Amino acid sequence: MQHIPGLYVGTSPLGGRGVFSAHDVSEGDIVEICPLLFIPPEQLDKIDKTIFYDYYYAWPGDEGYACIALGYGSLYNHSFQPNADIIFDLDDRTIVIKALKEILAHDEILIDYQGGDKNATKLWFDVK
Repeated sequence: MQHIPGLYVGTSPLGGRGVFSAHDVSEGDIVEICPLLFIPPEQLDKIDKTIFYDYYYAWPGDEGYACIALGYGSLYNHSFQPNADIIFDLDDRTIVIKALKEILAHDEILIDYQGGDKNATKLWFDVK
């Protein structure tokens, strides 16, 4: 796992935990590169009945696979107005979190779980 200095997990105003930085983050900075644990498609129905349901990503590279992002990768909260982007690096098989705009110290780092897709299926939780 590679991440910027000062990255930490704290209590989120959205509820639960979230990811923050102790320092300002500039637009375009890579916040974190997350290694992944891959979940085969035939195991997803089992994972969906566990606490991990809320923490995995659908992987776009291999048909039907999902993944758990290590590091802080599975702890970033959702916003329809995110300040960071999630990039699936299909070659390195990692997830990259990159700042979309300046993020001030101690502001929560937020991603859009739907990647800005207005036609995506409804989220499985109520957005605050």
